[in-house]
Amino acid sequence: MSHTVGIRQAQKQKTRQALLDAALGLLEEQSLSSLGLREVTRAVGVAPTAFYRHFRDMADLGVALVEETLGSLHVPIGQALHTDGDEQRIEQAVALIAELVRTSPLHVRFVARERHGGVAPVRAAIAEQLRRFTDEVVRAFADEPESAGWNEGDLRMLAGVYVDHMMATGYAFLEAGPQGEERVADTARRQLRLISLGRRHWLD
Repeated sequence: MSHTVGIRQAQKQKTRQALLDAALGLLEEQSLSSLGLREVTRAVGVAPTAFYRHFRDMADLGVALVEETLGSLHVPIGQALHTDGDEQRIEQAVALIAELVRTSPLHVRFVARERHGGVAPVRAAIAEQLRRFTDEVVRAFADEPESAGWNEGDLRMLAGVYVDHMMATGYAFLEAGPQGEERVADTARRQLRLISLGRRHWLD
């Protein structure tokens, strides 16, 4: 009995992932607000009613794509934040974003488009993920010597600059393509060094 249940669960997860992947492919050239449920189920080869076994609606599917794209980044970004030395931290952060764009360009394009798109729950999900990243940067920086004397508001401002830079760099990698990757990476590193320099002298 448990074996049968396991097979059913595996099949259910497989169908759910197929719906996510199909939607992502269809979203390469359009926004979520214009994508129909029937388009997605047709691409997977399942009945429209099967969609509701996995998602409440298209907005719910969009939120799942946000989690798939950004939720998996918290651990590697946390590791990069706790790397000793600004230069090594900068190298790891830029390499991480470049690798994400290289391996998951459709995910990056989806988030870039829907961050200010027309589906409110998806905008809210992206904003929540970015708030979590901001919180993680604040916690990582709070105890560092460079942050001595900083108040909470200034730390959050700095963290927001880093998170916005991460998003902008991802989009820059996406638009530049493989041939422009090193140029974008070099610019991103220089920008982060400038932010780091400004951080050291903020209270001067």
